[in-house]
Amino acid sequence: MKAAVYRNYGPPGVVAIEEVETPSAGENDVLVKVRATTVTTGDARMRAFRMPRGFGLPGRLGLGIFAPRNTVLGMDFAGDVAAVGRNVTAFKAGDAVFGAAGRCHAEYLVVRHTASIALKPAGVSYEEAAAAPFGGVTALIFLKDWAGVRSGDNVLVIGPSGAVGSAAVQIARDAGAEVTGVSSAANADLVRSLGARHTIDYAREDFTQSGGTYDIIMDTVGATSFARAQGVLRAGGRFLALVTSLGELLFLPAWTKMTGTKRVIAGVAVAGSEKIQALAQLLETGRFKPVIGARYPLERIAEAHAAVDTGHKRGNVVVTIGA
Repeated sequence: MKAAVYRNYGPPGVVAIEEVETPSAGENDVLVKVRATTVTTGDARMRAFRMPRGFGLPGRLGLGIFAPRNTVLGMDFAGDVAAVGRNVTAFKAGDAVFGAAGRCHAEYLVVRHTASIALKPAGVSYEEAAAAPFGGVTALIFLKDWAGVRSGDNVLVIGPSGAVGSAAVQIARDAGAEVTGVSSAANADLVRSLGARHTIDYAREDFTQSGGTYDIIMDTVGATSFARAQGVLRAGGRFLALVTSLGELLFLPAWTKMTGTKRVIAGVAVAGSEKIQALAQLLETGRFKPVIGARYPLERIAEAHAAVDTGHKRGNVVVTIGA
């Protein structure tokens, strides 16, 4: 089968299409013929080995000290079930599915049947389904599970036009929150179309001086800090830090929990079967529609990586595979 392979850390050009062995399903596995996947900021970060401060050594140990241990990237997928193991009853050959896994930048991948996989809603395209997990799962976990967003909350989303931010706007709106997005002027219409009631142009206005106060501030791009934002957080407010240094991840949440009512929430949002099922319901009912900013065929996946590296992509960068 064809797969996008990178054998060294570096710029987008280190990714190339190669013929690799097609995997097979074990007794508890689902073999998926991939129809669409994405290149996420996480994929680009691993490819370039561009780690947040303090994560250099843990990253080398996890990904590979001198070269990537896992040479095929990809976190999200949508496709058709090609085969199932003998213990699998929830899926059958021919089912359209989507979810989150590793090694998705390939024509086939294997997923454990109890892992992050669900039936794709009939009215949702493969591209939309593939674009759902990375941003959708992150937004669900940070906003609903960890921050407890509820109706009536004022939520500020920094970076609301990206994969995570565009999902966060929609999921906060679905919870009944009033959403403000901090974006470029060029993306303001998009952000409002997703459900934000207000937008702030970061090039012309400082959100800390705009007069608003918030129950939740979600920084999806690492553009600010708790120290800077806490003045516009209400009592009991939560600052969601999605891009942090290792030190901030380890100490800030505990420190703010002990020293006041305003809290920092940070961590790694990990997809699971329950979250993918929740996304399937949101997709099916139209309450969440992933934003797709660009599409590339697998053969041009290096260009997809380059688009992510600009730091200004809209929504998700989707890679299509096969017909």
